[in-house]
Amino acid sequence: MKIFTSISTVDIERVPTVAADLARRGYHGVTTQENRHEPFLPLALAAAAPGDLALLTNLVIAFPRSPMVTASAAWDLQRLSSGRFTLGLGTQVRGHIVRRFSSTWTKPVSQMRDYVRSLRAIFATWQDRVPLDHRGDHYRFDLMTPNFDPGPLEVGPPKLAIGAIGPAMLRLAATECDAVLLHPVCSVRYLAERTLPLLDETLAAAGRRGDALQVVGGGFVATGATDADVHQAREWVRSRVGFYGSTPAYRPILDHHGLGELAERLHHLSKTGGWDAMTPAVGDDALDAFCLAARHDQLAAAVDRHYGGLVDAIGLAPDLPPDLLDDLRRVPTRGDRLAG
Repeated sequence: MKIFTSISTVDIERVPTVAADLARRGYHGVTTQENRHEPFLPLALAAAAPGDLALLTNLVIAFPRSPMVTASAAWDLQRLSSGRFTLGLGTQVRGHIVRRFSSTWTKPVSQMRDYVRSLRAIFATWQDRVPLDHRGDHYRFDLMTPNFDPGPLEVGPPKLAIGAIGPAMLRLAATECDAVLLHPVCSVRYLAERTLPLLDETLAAAGRRGDALQVVGGGFVATGATDADVHQAREWVRSRVGFYGSTPAYRPILDHHGLGELAERLHHLSKTGGWDAMTPAVGDDALDAFCLAARHDQLAAAVDRHYGGLVDAIGLAPDLPPDLLDDLRRVPTRGDRLAG
């Protein structure tokens, strides 16, 4: 199993030191999220640090950026990291795109498909010297003069991934991308019963091998060295389930667990300003549906039971000891299962 950890909350001046330490202790890679901080700069600093950490934006909000702007940043990160960068993209929701970024919200699945195809076309121009001529429903690119062409990379273009929850976006990932980034609210049960069968079916219909798509994430993990640490981490997850559960996009997953009434209550609280009441509304049964909780000495076995053979990578806390990371790396992945 590949183990990633986020560096989004690390003070920017500490990223090189933190990245080198994570590589030394055995993490496979680091991620950034577009929350309070810009997602590309920390990965540039991590790329230049000692070690060979994989780098993943999980994720960059796509629509406020032109695909050309995103392509340029991704190209430079791929060059700087000698091929260790994966560009992970997401749509966000309409309110943030329109009101926080002052950008246009149209048809998110269609626009993301065109976004990914735009990036592929730009990459093909820079890498394979193919004339740029992309004409989609949302984007058009047909001008690339030598002054703006960075030229090919010895390591090849970056891999592309998208965040996906619903069936349409999952199908898009399976047909167009190298990896799919699952949201933590995608529980292990929903992953096994709904998400993976849909991905496998779509990959087969597209004529792609099952292992052509890496599956990253799904579910929350609450861990720590002591029971008290696990309890504290679990309560933080309770607050996240309350927050995300209030969003209609995640309603099908809650419905799958028989939690439709909770989803309605949380959504009502979000509309009436009842943010403080969301966390207490999430009972233990609901929390257990979305959260794997285990001490460090139990974690590898718990991850094997929950995720073994289902996903290729998960995100965990940045403070795991090296011997635990060794055990976690031995957990079989989805790719191992398909190969077997």
